[in-house]
Amino acid sequence: MSYGAILKALRVRANLTQQELADKLHRSRSCISKFEKETKTIDMPTFMQWIQITDGQVAAAAMMFGMDALSIINQLLPFIGGGFIWWM
Repeated sequence: MSYGAILKALRVRANLTQQELADKLHRSRSCISKFEKETKTIDMPTFMQWIQITDGQVAAAAMMFGMDALSIINQLLPFIGGGFIWWM
């Protein structure tokens, strides 16, 4: 598990659908899905916009300083209101 799961957790925490986030990022919904599934690599400008839109600065900093994805997601779970398995 790595950045795709974190991107999805941030989107869900921000209460955005893939389509809503796609509209804000001027991307297609399928592009958002590919980023979250890591079948497409996210570019830095899009990553930075994603972080700003989803208010994910703390998670981004944790990723950059080497915190593992599972730890970051566990920190986000209380804000999502559900369990880890339901959105995987």
